[in-house]
Amino acid sequence: MTTTVKLPIDLENALRQRCAKEGRSLSEVMRDALTAYLAREPETISAWQLGKNRFGLYQGPADLAQNRKAELAEAWGSKRH
Repeated sequence: MTTTVKLPIDLENALRQRCAKEGRSLSEVMRDALTAYLAREPETISAWQLGKNRFGLYQGPADLAQNRKAELAEAWGSKRH
């Protein structure tokens, strides 16, 4: 199978130089690179990792879960005045 890949000129130049230095073809190096890439497990990012820089930035009442209705009534009441 033939595939066309568009590379930035600096990446293409670096690839061509490496191939020449190692005496390998462009196709051979790209096949090896893709094989190594596909052999890796995909990175999975947890919800914790996505939000870890946000957790703990804002704090509310410690008992918010138990007193949510009272807290909402108070918050809504203060906005109406």
